[in-house]
Amino acid sequence: MSDDSIYLEVNGRQVRHFISYRVEADLYVADHAFSLEIGLPEFDISLGARCRLLVNDQEELTGIVDRRCKRTDKNGSRMTIEGRDLMGLVVDSYCEQFVTVEGKKLSELAHMLLKDIPFINSKRILYQKDLVGKLKTRRSRDASYGLEGIMGADGAERIAQIHPGMSKFQVLSMYAISRGQMFYMLPNGTFVFGRPLVGGDPEYEIVFNPEGLGNNVLMAEEDANISQRYSKVTVVGQQQADTLDGLDAGKVNISGTVTDPSFPFYKPFVQLSHNDSQTPKQHARLLMDKQRHDGYRLSYQVPRHSQNGRNFTINKVARVADTVHGVHGSFLVSGRSFQLDKSSGSTTLLKLSPLGLIEDAGKLAGGRR
Repeated sequence: MSDDSIYLEVNGRQVRHFISYRVEADLYVADHAFSLEIGLPEFDISLGARCRLLVNDQEELTGIVDRRCKRTDKNGSRMTIEGRDLMGLVVDSYCEQFVTVEGKKLSELAHMLLKDIPFINSKRILYQKDLVGKLKTRRSRDASYGLEGIMGADGAERIAQIHPGMSKFQVLSMYAISRGQMFYMLPNGTFVFGRPLVGGDPEYEIVFNPEGLGNNVLMAEEDANISQRYSKVTVVGQQQADTLDGLDAGKVNISGTVTDPSFPFYKPFVQLSHNDSQTPKQHARLLMDKQRHDGYRLSYQVPRHSQNGRNFTINKVARVADTVHGVHGSFLVSGRSFQLDKSSGSTTLLKLSPLGLIEDAGKLAGGRR
């Protein structure tokens, strides 16, 4: 079986020979980073240049060059290139003015905040329609990530004002969380408002047993921690209600609760939110998913960057048969890191998390009381 191919493309030129590299992607980390060690290239790699990293001819990161470091010693000259994906620009961009945004839809807010950031297409944004991973967009189908056409529902927001000094990522992430969604970026540069997968057919197989039969794992680690997990998560708040004719109808209470039957004892978590009366239960569900992710992680280092012709990618499902640690079942690929070094060659570090809480979508609306 041939090795995976990887190259960096900068201003239409390619770098294909690396001394070492690390290419990160993580659903729960805003900006994804890369670090590449190469010999001195034949062309200039300027700071701020747009770049793409392709693995097996599939785009796995699109971003800019943040740092360039040249070093010369008795072994010769080399260069380290570091950068982040385009979400890094959103993280680094700040709101400059007070802006009233009451009543704006999420799509309108996203376009307003992203349209002036370099290299970003503010119209290339996907919005989730349901809770099993299908995302909706105004534009064409992106089959490589299981995304389909036609944009889903997008209601008006209730946060009234943006303040100078707020990170644009902070604003968009806060709005997304209030709707029980995340704001993240796909490796191909597409921005997403949605939730991680809660099920589906596995894309990858992880096998680890003491006998070595069919093993495809170089290293495995299981880390369980309940200190930041809870048996019940509730989102509560109070909002201004309007009548059909637009008149002030006073205050209404909102509330949404989800429970985790796998938690060993009663331990409630409550978060106050005045942002959105439509989705308090989805908000609570997202908080619990994040707590479960932080409280239980599986890490597997595997050879190469692909399996059965498919690159390892975040927000996919992997089936695990690990008799060494007694782990069996399907898990979400929440993080992956492509790595190359002299000692182990090209490998991938996978971070796996429990799949989300699966509930009847019709019961997730929460509501007023």
